[in-house]
Amino acid sequence: MAKKQKKIPLFQRNMDSKPIRNRVLIATPTLGNVRMEWATARWSQVVPCNWSCGFQNVLATQTFPIGYRVAEAQNIAVQNAVMNNFEWLFLHEDDVILPPDCYSKLNVYMKSGDVPIISGLYYLKANPTEPIAYRGRGNGCFDKFKIGEKVWVDGVPTGCLMIHSSILKLMYQEAEVYNAVQGTQVKRVFHTPSEIYQDPETGLYRSLSGTSDLWWCDQIMKNDVLKRAGWGKLSKQKYPFLLDTSIFCRHIDFSSGVQYPIGV
Repeated sequence: MAKKQKKIPLFQRNMDSKPIRNRVLIATPTLGNVRMEWATARWSQVVPCNWSCGFQNVLATQTFPIGYRVAEAQNIAVQNAVMNNFEWLFLHEDDVILPPDCYSKLNVYMKSGDVPIISGLYYLKANPTEPIAYRGRGNGCFDKFKIGEKVWVDGVPTGCLMIHSSILKLMYQEAEVYNAVQGTQVKRVFHTPSEIYQDPETGLYRSLSGTSDLWWCDQIMKNDVLKRAGWGKLSKQKYPFLLDTSIFCRHIDFSSGVQYPIGV
């Protein structure tokens, strides 16, 4: 008796009914509206030939979690990437304008497979501004680099961030399940820390808040995720995340259209 073939969903097969290689999932957490400048940069990207699937010059699969808080939208993206067996997840936020060669530069990292976490460079929406790049906590930003250099840090933002599936799958496997906005159940791979508590010694109330990107970076280092996911050499580095400053992005204000850094 002939072996029954596994049915392949339409979105996962090409014209020859062969499985498509799910290489990268591009995810954009969004409130639903984006600037024209952002859309032009996004859909004017130089796309590497035969990138991500069986068709030539076809964009990678995309997901747009709409109406969720940032961490919840990121967790939905992680769940989609893990459940559909994507090799990479590219987080691209709706206020970060990519340079036209972003995909081409990321493709080099995808082909080499030497680094599991790669971030582009962008700056805070402030004037004067500063790069969102960190070495240590509580000591300000890291800015000792020249544009175009590749530097190592221990804190990266998620607005232009490529993550290998080995990292996501391990964190997803160990994360707790919770109810996100709109009743969607996801796993807490990303989290926006926010806490109010009473100091038992002084009796004073204290507050704690942070961002999902640095919380996620801290979890990777705290729980030795890199080593356990098969990146032992990188796990020994003090600064394990690669910041490619040649992927120079613009951070755009929704209402005014001002792009940061101003005048650079």
